[in-house]
Amino acid sequence: MKVVVAPNSFKGSLSATQAATAIARGVRDVFPDAEVVEIPVADGGDGTVEALVTARNGIYRWANVEGPLGDPVLSPFGLIDDGSTAVVELASASGFELIQPARRDPRKTSTYGFGQLLEAARQAGAKSIIAGIGGSATNDGGAGMASALGYRFLDSAGRELPRGGSALSRLDRIDGSGLDPGWRSVKVMVACDVTNQLTGPEGASYVYGPQKGADPLTVRQLDAALGHLAEVIELDFGKRVAEIPGAGAAGGTGAGLIAFLDAQLLPGAALVVEASGFDQKLKGADLVITGEGRADSQTAYGKAPGEVARRGKAARIPVLLIAGTKGPGWEALSELGVSSIVTLEEEGENLQQLMLDAAEMLTRATVRACRERGWE
Repeated sequence: MKVVVAPNSFKGSLSATQAATAIARGVRDVFPDAEVVEIPVADGGDGTVEALVTARNGIYRWANVEGPLGDPVLSPFGLIDDGSTAVVELASASGFELIQPARRDPRKTSTYGFGQLLEAARQAGAKSIIAGIGGSATNDGGAGMASALGYRFLDSAGRELPRGGSALSRLDRIDGSGLDPGWRSVKVMVACDVTNQLTGPEGASYVYGPQKGADPLTVRQLDAALGHLAEVIELDFGKRVAEIPGAGAAGGTGAGLIAFLDAQLLPGAALVVEASGFDQKLKGADLVITGEGRADSQTAYGKAPGEVARRGKAARIPVLLIAGTKGPGWEALSELGVSSIVTLEEEGENLQQLMLDAAEMLTRATVRACRERGWE
């Protein structure tokens, strides 16, 4: 018997790698002779680097970069495919969690460190880069990132602008002559799980600015600044980025990646699950087990377990999903190919206990599911 174990992280409790190990332990308790293939997955947010490095037997590297407000940060990235592909996360260099709440200010925070991280990945020999851009602390349209790569953002007097989203209101032109020509041969794929445009009521500033510390006035100013950035990008590079779905991701970094690195914005779950080698490892499987902390409508649309279920259904393989809890819309998972859902709540513990002993609870839930559903 072959069982493919491909969970997402259980937020606040287990990484995707830890969850895969716990589930695999339960499978082996029931099927001692089974071939168990562990493929931790993600959807472009936190844990993407770890999931792909584990699934593809990659290696870690680290880069010294500047955090969102210039503080030094040691940021990890992964190398897979014998080093030809790098995996990076914006959050590890320019992320929301890197600065204390009292210091969060999207007028000043910058993606400069993310640009340094991308450059470190290229310098390590990567010819393609998978970038997860969730969890940013920024609203600078990727201008800081581009500055780290050699672009210059200039005001009408030819002076370089300071970092941060507010300064973009004074942008006059962008000089791209400093970008290393080596970037022309690097393919950048962005795991993006939002469809927000760059500006407007559903844009980066209005939707995500408040959680990054922006008050209503600041939101309007930042939105106008990003709109101005888009106008200058169109004038200087002939690229129209403002209305592209996903351009508003990570405070407009989605737009910046398109404008400055010719990146592709792709659905995060599909990109990461594909890169994990899931389809190849699925061949000959009798059962797929996936999971995450909460199974709901978002799991079905845009999250990695939903993508795993979709691919399992296409291969006509039963899919078991194990979740910490169920939320509204979980029923949609059956349409994607989930044959059965079990939750850790069914183990009879309170939520706090479940989080403390999540690995053990996950193993027990796996054992119970395999036995009760006739897979033993």
